[in-house]
Amino acid sequence: MANYPQLDDQVGVWKLKNVNDAVMGGYWRTGTTRALCGAGLVPGYTANIDRFDMTTAGNAVDFGELGLARGESGAMANFTRCIFAGGNYPVSPNTTNSIEYVNIATDGNGSDFGTLSTASQRATGTGGNATRSVFTEGTGDLDQILYLNPNSTGNSIDFGNRTVSGSFAAGVTSPTRVCFAGAFTPSVSNIIDSVEIATLGNAVDFGDLTAALRNSTGCSSSTRGVFIGGKTPSQLTTLDSITIASKGNALDYGDLTGAFSDSGGVSNSVTGFSCGGNSGGLSNVIQSFNISTGGNAVDFGDLTAAKESGPANSGLHGGLNEGYQGTRIRPIPTGLGVGQRALQAGGFSGGQDTIEEFNMTTAGNANDFGNLRTGSYEISAMSNTTRCLFAGGENPDGDTNRIEYVEMASRGNGASFGNLLEAKDGVTGGSNQTRGLTAGGTQPSHVDVVEYVTLASLGNGTDFGNLSSTRRHAAGVGGQTRFIVAGGDVSNSQVNIIEYFTIANTGNATDFGDLAANRNTAGGCNSTTRGLIGGGKEGSDSNRIEQVEIATTANSTDFGDLTAATQRAEATSNNVSGFWAGGATPSLTNVIQKVTIASAGDAADYGDLFSARSDAGISSNGHGGLS
Repeated sequence: MANYPQLDDQVGVWKLKNVNDAVMGGYWRTGTTRALCGAGLVPGYTANIDRFDMTTAGNAVDFGELGLARGESGAMANFTRCIFAGGNYPVSPNTTNSIEYVNIATDGNGSDFGTLSTASQRATGTGGNATRSVFTEGTGDLDQILYLNPNSTGNSIDFGNRTVSGSFAAGVTSPTRVCFAGAFTPSVSNIIDSVEIATLGNAVDFGDLTAALRNSTGCSSSTRGVFIGGKTPSQLTTLDSITIASKGNALDYGDLTGAFSDSGGVSNSVTGFSCGGNSGGLSNVIQSFNISTGGNAVDFGDLTAAKESGPANSGLHGGLNEGYQGTRIRPIPTGLGVGQRALQAGGFSGGQDTIEEFNMTTAGNANDFGNLRTGSYEISAMSNTTRCLFAGGENPDGDTNRIEYVEMASRGNGASFGNLLEAKDGVTGGSNQTRGLTAGGTQPSHVDVVEYVTLASLGNGTDFGNLSSTRRHAAGVGGQTRFIVAGGDVSNSQVNIIEYFTIANTGNATDFGDLAANRNTAGGCNSTTRGLIGGGKEGSDSNRIEQVEIATTANSTDFGDLTAATQRAEATSNNVSGFWAGGATPSLTNVIQKVTIASAGDAADYGDLFSARSDAGISSNGHGGLS
């Protein structure tokens, strides 16, 4: 370790963070939920910066002031800094090359960062990752793309040129790509073009907006960009979306609460915001929408004053909330070992497409893993030690038969595995190291079908057998030898039936015993020997956890209680601990709860999902003795 003095002569166990800090000079995020909206036209120029919490609806409060009152500037951010570049200001020649920055975590005034190559207004912000902020210059050079290093101060540097020359463009970003859309050229444009952040050069064609426009704004998660409102020349209500990794035309995503242009766009990985703008007059309204699922915007709160052309950004946009921040553009895959990683995907909060992970051996909050191809809820999950599958579910287009998978060792998005025999939601899933089984569901009436897939091989579901009756919303317990299905709805009535299948042999259900009460929407998990069924509805919401010994048919017995009465919380486990994540209490919750499977007792708080949700699919690389 001689080349790394921070580690020389040190003994003991080093965490990965310690090594990265010493060797790479980087850091790991500590988390901030702040969004900043600065400067703008009120109708004169303002230097004021507002802030609001992106996780809690409410009004903005004062953050500080820029050194120069300005409007029509651009805003960029890395995880710790927000940068405001160029704009109009009330001194001839009325455009400025000034660049200022603030530290997002600490209220205060702007500091000098550097200068643009040319005085410019209408710069397009939002672009870039933790190490490079990429934006268009606006009126200074109408097709020029510039960049900054947000971690240090300095002047803008030439990046390349857009495919179209014009001002009033909008920008969105992932950790690797920036897309620019629309412009005034002098007519309005529908062109979307893109650049790769790591490689200097000119933009290439990406696709088209749903309509030619100007004065739009953008925000993004790590995978999806949303273009907000704009003019054609009249103001627009539209939200257009693109999948940043895949070139193609934008799709209609929903609508704002009214027709708006010139708002400030900001986001974290879950929610996008439109701040202020012009709706025929200046507005102070903050609107929010779910980036993952689409849909119409809703009122979130108010800025401290009505304004337009107030650029906005946060330290969580475009995937900056993921993992390591420093010399790497992408987060370091955690690669948690067998028996450590749990994955939860989809769920009801509009039908999310997010996949979250948490470590089953270390208490703490969930982190972003990737995204499903399409957001769904009431889906089932199955896994072995290397691969996790998510099957069926419901989304705005109806029930789906889609099966997606991810590789457990590396963060990433869902890929196609195959299809179930039929589209259905409310499905129960379970698995061992070899086979994954799904049971029951709704399509649109309840079904009794059980099907299986071979987890190691892509392909469609195959008929396995049948439940004793049509059923949905049961709890599933999957071990090395048996798949147990407990409770659920039969003809819209809750039941206490427990039955099982021998995973290695196709065939129909065999009676196992009974739950203590009729119950649906519970979550099931297990070790090698014991299965747990917790929460759900027993007429009203329940906190009850019951246990069965997997090898011995019998009625369930009492185990303990969840921290609160919770329905629609899915469960998973390693061979030591069981976990329930999210659910409804009756409002949606993000709480993760834990029990020790071998010892009867009550659940304890373990951490939080990064978004409240119910009816998600959850599994792990260590359930039922897989580890």
